[in-house]
Amino acid sequence: MDGFTVWLLRHVTDRDALGELARRAAADPDWPEEPDRLKTFTEHVEGGHATPAALQDLTDAWVR
Repeated sequence: MDGFTVWLLRHVTDRDALGELARRAAADPDWPEEPDRLKTFTEHVEGGHATPAALQDLTDAWVR
């Protein structure tokens, strides 16, 4: 079973918020691979001083 990052990176060419998040993840050498929990990715994005919109995009992507 593929994890969130693998799924997310399949969307790098999307022209929406999901694609933007995927491109940011692809360009981030420190993007977490595991543990595969929303909290892992939220803490990483928050550590980069993400906007509330970016955090919402992450949550929306996780739900998808």
